[in-house]
Amino acid sequence: MTIARTARAFLCAASFAAAGAFASSALANEVNLYTTREPGLIKPLLDAFTEKTGVKVNTVFVKDGLAERVAAEGANSPADLLMVVDFGNLIDLVDKKVTQPVKSAALEAAIPANLRDAEGNWFAMSLRARVLYASKERTKLTAFTYEELADPKWKGKVCIRSGQHPYNTALIATVIAKDGEAKAEEWLKGVKANLARKATGGDREVARDILGGICDIGVGNSYYVGLMRSGAGGPDQEKWGAAINVVLPTFAKGGTHVNVSGAAVAKNAPHKTEALKLLEFLVSDEGQALYAKANYEYPVKKGVKTDPIIDSLGDLTVDPAVLTDIAKYRKAASQLADKVGFDN
Repeated sequence: MTIARTARAFLCAASFAAAGAFASSALANEVNLYTTREPGLIKPLLDAFTEKTGVKVNTVFVKDGLAERVAAEGANSPADLLMVVDFGNLIDLVDKKVTQPVKSAALEAAIPANLRDAEGNWFAMSLRARVLYASKERTKLTAFTYEELADPKWKGKVCIRSGQHPYNTALIATVIAKDGEAKAEEWLKGVKANLARKATGGDREVARDILGGICDIGVGNSYYVGLMRSGAGGPDQEKWGAAINVVLPTFAKGGTHVNVSGAAVAKNAPHKTEALKLLEFLVSDEGQALYAKANYEYPVKKGVKTDPIIDSLGDLTVDPAVLTDIAKYRKAASQLADKVGFDN
């Protein structure tokens, strides 16, 4: 049997197993959640939902290939709600035809239009900002633009993870959307020229290398600041978080770049009503407050308080660009990172 046929057989077997596991309770007061998010991060939200509504949440953690799994399960899929990180992954769910559009006044009131699909196929649940980490010892920055990352005055002083990581391809795609590919290429070449070391590692390693004197500034996600400074990542990471100031950068034309975690109702959801009920809970004041507490994310709904660590970073003004428009340039962003040899 070929590798491809073996893989297809495995997917089919997984599909039948999943369908069988839920079949006996298909009419129960429950909802089946497929998610790439670590179960521990979302458990507080799901527990609160069950306590409030009486609807049981069956969680299936799928590290990779969530869309492919749901597609393979087809009409027999027990999946009701699909939850992923990164707006590119949300759009991939739609492209692979495993979602269905839903209408909800509660969702539309809570989530800004640029942070949800116009047809109701997916919805952002929480935000993470792409921020600037800066050395407390060697810089006095209080404001910054993404464009300044290419300023020659920072030559040899910038740290960042791979240009091919979704966090950075989304940022590059946004620059393309705003300024065109030619200017984006010039900017990316400038950022590469300023790198203090190879574009690698994770966002927390950017803070580590700032503490170690390898670089003075770097780019990372806002929620990692909460994880570091809270001590959740251990004493070493707490030191990394203490060594940096955090600036909420903007584009020259205004607004801070954000990415999202989000969810979509599955195409063949057997419990569509309960799935929608869970979505609406997640964007309620209670659900959004739990998001902020559980993983140091920004609420997508205005008026809900962030965690004190994240609140201390300052007021977030989200870039008004429509996420579906930015997503159109993801492939071009990846190709541009390769073209300029960003990770070399």
